[in-house]
Amino acid sequence: MARTTDGEGTGTPVPQRLLAAATRLFAERGYDRTSVQEIVEAAGVTKGALYHYFGSKEDLLHEVYARVLRLQQERLDHFARMDAPVERRLRDAAADVVVTTIDNLDDASIFFQSIHHLSPEKNKQVRAERRRYHEQFKGLIEEGQESGVFSRATPASLVVDYHFGSIHHLSTWYRPNGPLSPREVADHLADLLLRALRP
Repeated sequence: MARTTDGEGTGTPVPQRLLAAATRLFAERGYDRTSVQEIVEAAGVTKGALYHYFGSKEDLLHEVYARVLRLQQERLDHFARMDAPVERRLRDAAADVVVTTIDNLDDASIFFQSIHHLSPEKNKQVRAERRRYHEQFKGLIEEGQESGVFSRATPASLVVDYHFGSIHHLSTWYRPNGPLSPREVADHLADLLLRALRP
């Protein structure tokens, strides 16, 4: 049976070692130019360990994106349940998804560059998970529109596309050593979203 931690005494679980190595290599070289052998060598494990935990290189690619989406979904669930005005809940959610995307920029970049490498089944699964997130986000906008807090002039679905279109382009221009911190970018984009919704 594959060991759950590495053999170098760090105690890092093997799945995390594999994900960290795959993320770095996919970001540096691209998914299609990275071999399974290179991933396991970088992680310091065997091919058997990779296939024990992930089954394939494609499963690793799927998990790179899925772990960020799980985090963002958990956080959106939290904001949606908060006992606060809908404007505050939407703003917090809108800013948070920017910060968590920037904090995991390699993951987001890899995914959007490599989604076409996923099988139709996995591609469909990812799109369904992402759609669930977008639908819940849209629900906050619709709640505000129905209560008169937000304008109904623009359909909620288009507002969602506007905000997430900006987020999906972060990996093409955001740099950690640039003039804006993740929080500053998040605040600007969240404020733009709310300004677009004001009656």
